[in-house]
Amino acid sequence: MIRTVDIVMSPAAAADPTQVREAAEVAAGWRGGEARGLRLEKRSIDARARAVKVQLRVVIDNERAFDDDPIRPPALPDVHKGPKVIVIGCGPAGMFAALRCIELGLCPIVLERGKDVRARRRDLAAITQQGVVDRDSNYCFGEGGAGTYSDGKLYTRSGKRGDIMSVLRTFVAFGASPDIMVDAHPHIGTNKLPGIITALRESITASGGEVRFGARVVDVLIRNGSVCGVVLASGDEVIAPQIILATGHSARDIFELLDRRGVAIERKDFAMGVRIEHPQSIIDAARYHAAVRDPYLPPASYAVVEQINGLGVYSFCMCPGGIIAPCATAPDEIVTNGWSPSKRNNPFANSGIVVELRGPKGDGSALSGVRYQREVEHDVWLAGGRTQIAPAQRMADFIDGKRSVNLPDCSYPPGITSCRIDELLPRDVAQRLQAGLRVFGTKMKGYLTNEAVVVAVESRTSSPVRIPRDAETLEHPQIRGLFPCGEGAGYAGGIVSAAIDGVRCAEQVAMRQTS
Repeated sequence: MIRTVDIVMSPAAAADPTQVREAAEVAAGWRGGEARGLRLEKRSIDARARAVKVQLRVVIDNERAFDDDPIRPPALPDVHKGPKVIVIGCGPAGMFAALRCIELGLCPIVLERGKDVRARRRDLAAITQQGVVDRDSNYCFGEGGAGTYSDGKLYTRSGKRGDIMSVLRTFVAFGASPDIMVDAHPHIGTNKLPGIITALRESITASGGEVRFGARVVDVLIRNGSVCGVVLASGDEVIAPQIILATGHSARDIFELLDRRGVAIERKDFAMGVRIEHPQSIIDAARYHAAVRDPYLPPASYAVVEQINGLGVYSFCMCPGGIIAPCATAPDEIVTNGWSPSKRNNPFANSGIVVELRGPKGDGSALSGVRYQREVEHDVWLAGGRTQIAPAQRMADFIDGKRSVNLPDCSYPPGITSCRIDELLPRDVAQRLQAGLRVFGTKMKGYLTNEAVVVAVESRTSSPVRIPRDAETLEHPQIRGLFPCGEGAGYAGGIVSAAIDGVRCAEQVAMRQTS
């Protein structure tokens, strides 16, 4: 007989397989030692009470052991001679679209403006150590997309859009820890993602698909209302009758290209704010109600949200034990994000704290949000001294409108410099951030402190543009054969949702091939 039981244990007990088995047997009403098979289905931390507990969902079987064979990559067909499909972008949307194309007998040609994960590291080092930004190879552009060097968090609420577990199983098959299929907030870690991404790419090419790096698209070929290929910066043309456009939320040149070519795009709401970094010990104490974190508990995370004058102020991409990353895609701007290694063992915790921006900005055109982002990022770059050194302010000083005399240690690699961020950001954004932080300080003990540092600017939470598509076919309503996909098109908000959207687009392309 197979039973599924929910049990609640102390962190130490939950880390002991013997105690977990015994507790599951008790919950099932079985005798001790009766369970022959046990599989953990879900694990989460309940920190609401002073005594922090771990909640487990366990499946047990008193007749046979469960199959513990590792999850392996799928056997893919050879698609060398299959119908060609262009996939623009090698982030999670593009890579999962390419994999699904292969499964369906199509031959994807993946065009990535940036470099492979190994070569990309040199360009990231140039940003962090010298402040040099390569427009095509950086934290946002390159193999694996922004997620490769931006933590690998797999949180999503996209269950209605597709099969979340299938995406997680794929990551495990290519090298991720099986824990991501169990944890309530799964996380791969920036240190492990490059190897997984490389394995995914090698599977695509081994089956006959192509992945071309340094292949920046500068034009889309359109004839009689249908796409027929693209032109690269090298001058080469790549020809195919379907294009999955999965460029990510920072490919502003693609938005501008579509607008120039008369391909319909739309303004989309987004958010903007700052990165806030605390010593991890402060967040641990606030969340776990103890001066010293239990060694059986992971570094604590948090999620906060508040409505301020009708707009949401909320945490975004919270990184326990993490590092603030310089994510500019042009030399004359500063953009921040965050990431954590798999062990989350750095001494700081950082999170975006951002304000919803609704409605048109500037002239209200489709590209007005892009211009708004660009202007703020440029102003922050000027304030930082025209380098990647970022303007910063202690948190209490930011709220009180005071310049910080000095700044605490910060994980941001290029360094920080004291500025009045409350004056640097757009006034409505700064005021809502100040009000939101005051509220968060009342909800989380120790959160509002001058030991925390505010770093500008967190501006790439999502795409400021949506590329329209039919709700059923996922095809652009104006241009046949063009399938807008993932975060850059405005249809995803993270690694998992982007991967799901890539799969859906590939399936619609395959249906188009057979119709």
